[in-house]
Formats: sequence, C-alpha cells, structure tokens
Amino acid sequence: MEASALILAAGAGTRMKSSKPKVAHQILGKPLVRWVVDAVHEAGIKSVVTVVGHQRDQVIPLVEDTQVVVQEEQLGTAHAVKIARDALAGDPGSIVVLTGDSPLIRPETIQELADLQQKNGAAVVVLTMEVEDPTGYGRILRDEEGNVCAIVEHKDCTLEQLAIKECNSGFYCFGRDFLFEALEKVSTENAQGEYYLTDVLALAYEAGEPVIGLVTDDPNECLGVNSRKQLAEAGACLQQRINDLHMENGVTIMDPRTTWIGPDVSIEADTEVLPMTFMLGATKVGSDCVVGPNSRLVDTVVGNGCTLEETIALESQIDNDVSCGPRAYLRPGTHMCDGSKAGTHVEIKKSTIGKDSKVPHLSYIGDATLGVDVNIGAGSITCNYDGENKWPTIIGDRAFIGSDTMMVAPVTLGENCLIGAGSVITKDVSAGSLGLGRARQTEIAGWNEKKSKKDSE
Repeated sequence: MEASALILAAGAGTRMKSSKPKVAHQILGKPLVRWVVDAVHEAGIKSVVTVVGHQRDQVIPLVEDTQVVVQEEQLGTAHAVKIARDALAGDPGSIVVLTGDSPLIRPETIQELADLQQKNGAAVVVLTMEVEDPTGYGRILRDEEGNVCAIVEHKDCTLEQLAIKECNSGFYCFGRDFLFEALEKVSTENAQGEYYLTDVLALAYEAGEPVIGLVTDDPNECLGVNSRKQLAEAGACLQQRINDLHMENGVTIMDPRTTWIGPDVSIEADTEVLPMTFMLGATKVGSDCVVGPNSRLVDTVVGNGCTLEETIALESQIDNDVSCGPRAYLRPGTHMCDGSKAGTHVEIKKSTIGKDSKVPHLSYIGDATLGVDVNIGAGSITCNYDGENKWPTIIGDRAFIGSDTMMVAPVTLGENCLIGAGSVITKDVSAGSLGLGRARQTEIAGWNEKKSKKDSE
C-alpha cells in the first residue's frame, strides 16, 4: 500500500474547558492524537504529517515521529490540508486524512480506505457511519443511485437533511492530484465561514470523479472526542476492546468494567486480573499471576506466578513467585527478586530485595540492597536521607533485622548478622554478629503514686 497520512490536530477543543489542547488529553495513559498516529503506523503508512496549531507547544512533543506543519490561523479543515501540501510533496500514492481526536480508528480500517481508493481510482473514499443521534455530525448525501454526492455540515443542514442518519466520520482517502486541485476551488460560503474539506467531495461528484462511501460496521470507531463526556465514552470503548483481546488470549478478567489495561500492556495466559486493577505504560505480566484487587502497575515487568494484592508498582521489576501486598508501594527502581515478599503497608524505593528475602509489614526500604533470604522485622526503616543526600544500605545474605530497627545510612550489615529489635544502627555490623543500638532501659519505682500526690497538691 503506497499512501501517506495527514493528521489534523490544530483545533482548540473549547468544549473540553481545559488549559491543555484537546488532542493532548489521555485515555489509558495515551494522548488522543497518539492513538491515531500509532494506528497509522500499524496500518503500514510510514510518511505521516501532523497539522498543529492551538497550543502547539504541547502537541508537538506528542507527534515528534511525524513531520509537523503549523497552521497559524485555524481557518478550517480544507485550509489545514492545503498548508500541508509541501510537506506531502514527493510522497507516492494516495493521502489518508484523519482527525487527531478520534482514538478508536483501527489500523485495518485505514488500510481498507487506502486499498479501496487505489483499487477503484476514486477521487475520494469517505468512511461513514449510521447513528441514532446524528447531532453535530456532517450528513452524507447520496444521489438516486446511492452514490455519495456531498457532505453537509450540521449547521448548514436543511430540516430534511437533519433527519439523515448516515454521517461523516472525518476519515478520508484522497487521490493526491485531485485533492490539491480541488482545494483551490473550496470557498468559505457556509455557516462558519471556514474552508471545509468536505466540500471536496461535492466538487469530485460534480466533476464526474468516483466518490465512494465506506460504511463502518462499528460506529464507535468514528467517535470523536469534543467533550469530557465523549472522552469517557471513548475510554469505555477502548477499555472493552483491549480487555476482550486479553480474554481471548487466555487472561481471566473477573470484572472487565472495573479493569483498565493500556494499549501497550502484555499479559500472558492463565493470569487472573481482579477488580479495580490498572495496568498502564509498558507493563508486562507473565503467566499464572494474580493481580489485584485495587492494584496499579505502570511501566512494570512482572514474572510468572506472582501475587500482587492492593499493590502500586511504578517502573519496577518483579521476578518470579513474588508476593506483594496488601497495600504495598513499589516506587521506581525497585527490583523484587525470585520468591521475595513486600507485605502489608510496605514501601520500597530504588532497592533490590534479594531472592527469598522478606519485608513483611510496616516498613520502608530505600536505596538498599538486600541479599538472599533476608528477613526485615515489622516497622523497620532505612534512614537513607540526611537532608541533603541519599545514602545506601547494604544487608548481607540471611541477615535477620529485628522489629522497629532504624538503619542509618550509609551502613552495611554483614551476612548472617542479627539486629536486635528496637535498635538504631549507625555503624556497620560484621558478618555473623549481633548488633544492638538501644538506649538503656530505666525504671523509676513508685512513679505513678508520686505523680498523683504531686498533682493533688
């Protein structure tokens, strides 16, 4: 398929009532315009141009892998395509035009548009949809033989045309030469005083050029996002599409309605995902895991046979047979080795928890390296920050750290050492030694009686 793509992403999106451009709003961690760009690439189109305008400083970083054209004044869709002519010059084949606020478009549909246009030598193929409530959409007009003869924008429709339920999706494939010739003839004689790209279809029909309407069997694919409500609707569609695919591939999702999985997440068969679980970014989960409930994984790699209950893991690596939670927090740079555990109310940051080592409950481990089969008692903390710098803690194999221990970094605790409960450890402890750092216990006899007598005086 020889085609290039033009993505229109210059609009303000005022109905979003937002300080950022509409196409920068996200669904499942991915900006709207990024969904469209990725669909184009997956369709096999390498030459991609994006037209930006409103708040372009926020949009350009999202489309850096495309050629960017700036529309200084937003004078309409036809004007946006026209100013991209030089950027598209020299590219072979046809031109697919898409809107940057329609994240549900499928790569297969983009391919079908281009293939249909090239096979029939059409001036344009337009993707259309039939909807129960066509409010706001341009209407597809057909002649007596059923050929597409024009598109009329909602604001320009007559009462008769408003009753039409076949609508314009905003996705087209044009013959290159005809498109740019026709754009020179487009005027602003309409309700909004803009240059409409849709007028090109009427010009093609009047010139006797083939105009084809491809009716989608899934109207949701054409859903554009112009408001927060439509953002949520598109998100629900993508949620269902992604969850269905994972379930078809052998993943158990107990409640798909409360499970949100990003488009770039991979999950192997026989893993079970429980309600209120979010997996986003480049997260990868192996087989035979149980994730959730109430868990969130972002850019995290999980091995096989893991249980992650009420766990938040960000940019972390979790190897095989690891147990986390409930209410565990793995911050960036955490590495949970095979068979290790991060238990209830445990926070770990930029640390390696060695094979079969355990941090069972109520502890904070930061900037630390734990060896094999280490046990961290409840309420223990690595004091890694001195107010200016972060310092490391190293704990050797098979060390046993008693409950309520403060390890003041930098400090090294040797293998097979034992740290008494309630200690504050400020110096290294050698291998096989007992380390104690407690204040001397003091008892004052009769304290309560003396205090009561003093209070009564």
